[in-house]
Amino acid sequence: MIGFEYYNPARVVFGEDSGKKLGSLLGAQGVRSLLLVYSGDFIRTLGIYDLIRETVDDLGIELWENGDVVPNPSIELARDLIRLGREKNVDFVLAVGGGSAIDTAKAVAIGIPYAGDVWDFFEKGISPEKVLPVGVIATTAASGSEVSNAAILSNGEWKLGFEDDRIIPQFAILDPKYTAGLPLFQTSAGIADVLSHLLERYFSDERHSDTTDYLIEGAVRALLVNAGRLMKDPGDLNARGEILWLATVAHNNFLDAGRRADWGSHRIEHELSAQYGITHGEGMAVVLVAWIRYMAERKPWRPALLATRVFGADAFDYTETERALILAEKLESFFRGLGLRTGLSEFEIDDSHFKEMAERATRNGNVGHYELLDARAIQAILRVALESGAKEI
Repeated sequence: MIGFEYYNPARVVFGEDSGKKLGSLLGAQGVRSLLLVYSGDFIRTLGIYDLIRETVDDLGIELWENGDVVPNPSIELARDLIRLGREKNVDFVLAVGGGSAIDTAKAVAIGIPYAGDVWDFFEKGISPEKVLPVGVIATTAASGSEVSNAAILSNGEWKLGFEDDRIIPQFAILDPKYTAGLPLFQTSAGIADVLSHLLERYFSDERHSDTTDYLIEGAVRALLVNAGRLMKDPGDLNARGEILWLATVAHNNFLDAGRRADWGSHRIEHELSAQYGITHGEGMAVVLVAWIRYMAERKPWRPALLATRVFGADAFDYTETERALILAEKLESFFRGLGLRTGLSEFEIDDSHFKEMAERATRNGNVGHYELLDARAIQAILRVALESGAKEI
């Protein structure tokens, strides 16, 4: 078990009607000029817009807004919002939605006080001198960005991340009913995203971190159970609440304790979504299954352990390689049960861009920590992904 330091200042307000706490949360921040970042008109349908409007009016806060966020958010919108924020002396950014809105808000929060171009933080990894506070009202159970220290944005074919503890939101309002109106595909892609965050942390080469191992295994079990309930009854708010909380648990960095997470699969998927516009959660379903099959032949012990502890693959009956392959089959079946694709051929993607994608992913060196992946290894995993998903599971 390796040493660690855990820090997360986000205040999580969970439960039905938790939005009623917005006034006290904003009041505690001393907000004078607020920029609201969201995507589309759904926040009006859910009553969130009226809640925000009434709250800021009561507190005497100036409100500015933009609802143009799209999946795989781009740096261009962030730049526009930074200009607006500077013009209106914005001192707080409120995101309503999922990871796309939240990550855009985080970029705006570091960009408004910065004299240069906000992409510098993502491309050059520079540290901001000042960061505006961010708050979140979550409407999806997926990215966990509402409690994370990371933001991911796209710039053309580049999709890069930035990490800094100061972009962890000051608060996150999590009301399960806000997720109830999501289309089935978005719900399913969100579940896959949550699972991907759990598995990236589980796939560590650290052999002595039992507490975190068992916490992740329990979270995976809870996700599988509640995803099944939600597929049977999309209106099950208890299942939605469990998954919404699991999204937070999976990505608040608590499950990094005592180990070094992998993140190689995420780096590969970022290239897929940048190149082809794939929804991140569905992209992770594709990459995770392929990554596990690739590792089954090279370094199977971690996937094999999960197959035994969560899916009951007996170590006396199966080799590590066989158990890792069982895990890939179980997860592929789970993802397909969610209605997600698990092979690149199902997206009509071929191998024509594999080489350039792999070279972009490794431009700063090999990726992943469970096993280092160079450009050739990434191309090999993408080829496995090309062959997956064609058959019915």
